[in-house]
Amino acid sequence: MAKVVKIALAGEGGQGVQSVAEIIAEAANEEGREAIYIPNFGVEQRGGVSIAFLQIGDEPIGSPKFEKGDIVVALSDRAVRRTRQYVDENTIFVYDSSIEGVEQDLPTNAKKILAIPALEVAKKELHPRVFNVIIMGAVLEATRVVSMEQAKKAIEKKLGYKFEKAPELRELNYKAIDRGASLVREQ
Repeated sequence: MAKVVKIALAGEGGQGVQSVAEIIAEAANEEGREAIYIPNFGVEQRGGVSIAFLQIGDEPIGSPKFEKGDIVVALSDRAVRRTRQYVDENTIFVYDSSIEGVEQDLPTNAKKILAIPALEVAKKELHPRVFNVIIMGAVLEATRVVSMEQAKKAIEKKLGYKFEKAPELRELNYKAIDRGASLVREQ
């Protein structure tokens, strides 16, 4: 991977976009890649739009922030509106298909727009709490910035203490990341 991959993840505070970015950055570091993760959120951490800026590459990364992303992910209506500025003709724009009323707000200049039913899948097939892990699987499938195996190791590192108390959570999170990847493949 010669090029730096620029990822912006946005959602409402509490949706886990910062955790997803941290886990992807950890996985990239463990694979020997360069990774920079910059959180961006206001004082209203829970309830306001939260954006995680993430860059991954094989060479040192110059600036921590970027103007346009290779992939931009929006998990709420406000996030769709807020992230349009990071989209250009080279951007894959991903949003949750359950978000209503944003049709007019979707970027018109994106390379590709993917509407994935992550929240619906989380609620009906897995558990609502792994919604963000489904999104992580989708990002990893769309970008191939790190391997699924390394991402699962990073999930283990971040959430291992929870898995010790409730081992079924490990399998749930692993199913969620795999299911997120399959949602992108199905597009």
